[in-house]
Amino acid sequence: MPTSAPGNKHGGFTLLELMVVVAIIAITSAVVTFAIPDPSTSRLEREAARLVALLESARSQARAGGMTVLWIPRGVESGADYQFLGLPPALTPPLQWMEREVRAEVVGSGSIVLGPEPVIGAQSVILRLGDRQLVVSTDGLSPFAPVVGDGDQPAAGAPETANAR
Repeated sequence: MPTSAPGNKHGGFTLLELMVVVAIIAITSAVVTFAIPDPSTSRLEREAARLVALLESARSQARAGGMTVLWIPRGVESGADYQFLGLPPALTPPLQWMEREVRAEVVGSGSIVLGPEPVIGAQSVILRLGDRQLVVSTDGLSPFAPVVGDGDQPAAGAPETANAR
């Protein structure tokens, strides 16, 4: 037995249905917001990966050629952000950061020694971009790599103020 008059169709949504849809949209947008990485972090990670590749390339060239090679932040050449001393000009990589705001600091020294010895000693570089920083280091035997850590503990080989974030 129908309870409504013939031809009278139920239209629209109930308040409960609308609230469920709004809640689903809110949860989805919150998840998407947290999933989007911080652009300064990804830029700094790209620079760290590039620096690791450059350091390892120069390290292998130094060992193969029996050359003493140093990496120095803030090169003395005009327009250089860093420089490789000891590499022949034909083997010298680009000397500028992709992100112009990146700054580098060698922990405990003014330069990184890349060769000619296969074991070079533990060394670290702190890369900074704005309020973000990342440590790239080696124990001397393994390749250079970004140090992964949280903001509460100092990164390996870095001073107390150089936390990886």
